[in-house]
Amino acid sequence: MGVLNREEDLQSYGYNDDGMVTDSSELQLETEECIRRVFFPYTQESPMPLPIASLDLRKLRHVKYVLGALDNLASHWTALDASKPWLCYWILHALDLLGYKIPERLAVRAISTMQHIQSPTGGFGGGPGQDAHLATTYAAVNTLAIIGTKEAYDVINRETLADFLMSVKQKDGSFTMTVGGEVDVRGSYCAMSAATITNIVTPELTTNAAEFIARCQTYEGGIGGFPGVEAHAGYTFCGLAALELLGRTDILNLDTFTRWSSSRQMSMEGGFQGRTNKLVDGCYAFWTGGIFPILGKMLETAGQDTEALDFVYDRDGLQEYLLVACQSKTGGLRDKPSKPVDYYHTCYCLSGLSLSQHQMSFRHELKDIAPGGLSSLLWSENYDKRRVIGSPSNALETTHPVLNIRTDKVRKAFLHYYGKSAEDIIEEVDIEIIRS
Repeated sequence: MGVLNREEDLQSYGYNDDGMVTDSSELQLETEECIRRVFFPYTQESPMPLPIASLDLRKLRHVKYVLGALDNLASHWTALDASKPWLCYWILHALDLLGYKIPERLAVRAISTMQHIQSPTGGFGGGPGQDAHLATTYAAVNTLAIIGTKEAYDVINRETLADFLMSVKQKDGSFTMTVGGEVDVRGSYCAMSAATITNIVTPELTTNAAEFIARCQTYEGGIGGFPGVEAHAGYTFCGLAALELLGRTDILNLDTFTRWSSSRQMSMEGGFQGRTNKLVDGCYAFWTGGIFPILGKMLETAGQDTEALDFVYDRDGLQEYLLVACQSKTGGLRDKPSKPVDYYHTCYCLSGLSLSQHQMSFRHELKDIAPGGLSSLLWSENYDKRRVIGSPSNALETTHPVLNIRTDKVRKAFLHYYGKSAEDIIEEVDIEIIRS
């Protein structure tokens, strides 16, 4: 499919305000015009269209941009001084997806940082001496899993981490982001992700957790931050991924969820928006695009044909948006052409690009041998469905559709924390891949 090879004028796919001009409609039309200008050289509207096959992911420039964060961050990044684990995660995950071997000196620095921000009472704060928070705990655990050494794994105090997770667990199944903090469905995902990776999931931790997330599903079909608020792609991914880790995606209304999710792809731009009537944004390549592998598993479980996911969203269109509209010529990725690059968007644009290139599928035939968190090992790439737009060298490393770290790093972490149980499942998955 795609958006660049259409015979019709791109503008014919644009927004129709039905004669009701609003601030939102004007901003949408301005955004479309901005994107149409960068798309134009590749479209049939151009006198000499550039071949789509010439689209290039500027990997070396992106690596250089990300590595630049190690020595000198611009002054405006002081706003994230309480989010050090996030900066570490965005940087390391971006490098990992680009296939760049993480330098040992960087790994040592990151391990030291995580050691200094781990709370004595469990979990990780945003910086030294700060209270533990579920968001930064998630980012810290992922950071250490990406590094993937015994020294990194051993940083995590699993006993106190379990204590922290239970200290923010509420009776209704929700989680506060920090002790005494706000309830937020992000907390459900962050808690379940950290607990799953480190093998500390307990019945007490999961009690009522799925039911709380189900109450966050709105009449539109997506998931809000808590019951009664508007559906948002970031919260929807977090809620859905948490339900996947809980083994309870069946609790959602599948029809309305599918309709809401597929409706987030913009018809002209090819990228995703995060909410109804909002603008396209590169980061939703993951927050919205990351919904579809799990949704594909749900559709298969409901008896849909395995080809159903091909018609739920346009993988080519998303890749074209990311490659043409979100890349900076000097390195780094961004929200849209009118915005500057940053490490957050670089990480999540690449994450979404990876998932759209590599169709990750769940090995249903092995589910009986992988109870609980071990089922995360049953995700593998469907090689027949690999789709890389532009140069073949644009292919990124595969990322896990639920945990969003490289799939090989997930395996390595599970081998450390689950031992022989993980080893047996990985062996069976590899045998099935060879057979298929």
